[in-house]
This record gives sequence, C-alpha cells and structure tokens, in this order.
Amino acid sequence: MSEAPAARGYTASKDQLLKRLRRVEGQVRGIEGMVEDDRYCIDVLTQISAVQAALDKVALGLLDGHARHCVTGGPEALQTDRTDELMAAVGRLMRRG
Repeated sequence: MSEAPAARGYTASKDQLLKRLRRVEGQVRGIEGMVEDDRYCIDVLTQISAVQAALDKVALGLLDGHARHCVTGGPEALQTDRTDELMAAVGRLMRRG
C-alpha cells in the first residue's frame, strides 16, 4: 500500500498556481513568436519583463505558502532548517540578473 504524497504549502491553491504557470507559458510562446517575426527589440524586452514579473508573483506565492505551511505550521524540530532553506530560496530569487 503506498502512502499519499505529503501536502505542500501550495496544495490549497494548486489549481490557481497551475493556471498562472500556463499563462506564463503562453506569454513565453508569444515572445518566441515575436522573435520569429523580427519584432522590435524593446517590445520583446517589455514582454520578457512581464513574464519575469508573473514568475516573481508565482514565486512569492510559493514562498508565502512555504513559510506558513512548512515553516511555521511544520514540526517545531524542523523550523530552523526550513527557515534556513526559505532564506536561501529568497536569496537565490533576489540574485537573479
């Protein structure tokens, strides 16, 4: 008998998260089409910025869920390690670019 997978911090909003990611996927395909069509550089860069902002919003939602569910709502014995993981993830997100 297999165990059910552990609930994650984003489990409650998984459908919304997947919807956002599909929208981002569509935006990236749109950028690909813009490049194929030799669109103006600034227009392409504007769309890339929009995709980055959308991914940042997804990432912030995941961070929030992780902090609430996995860190503060998780086992007390793991809170320090999970806080360290969380802060490392925030650091990686901030170092982009």
